[in-house]
Amino acid sequence: MSDPATVALELERLRGTVEAGFARVDGALALLVQRSDQTDRQLADHEARLDSLERARWPLASIGALAAVATVVVAALEILAH
Repeated sequence: MSDPATVALELERLRGTVEAGFARVDGALALLVQRSDQTDRQLADHEARLDSLERARWPLASIGALAAVATVVVAALEILAH
């Protein structure tokens, strides 16, 4: 049978090993949470920038369509004038 003092010493070593492992895992999880928060902030920033670009872009298509219609009207008037 094992000596109770030896068992207690081994249990204490095991406890220290487990605590160190938990500390490493806790640190790794904290780092992952921090990176996730940074990614969320970057994604929100990109979404906002994309929304502003989309809002600024749609009038350009309308202006292009109006210019095309105006060109067709001017060309039609020139053809009818001859």
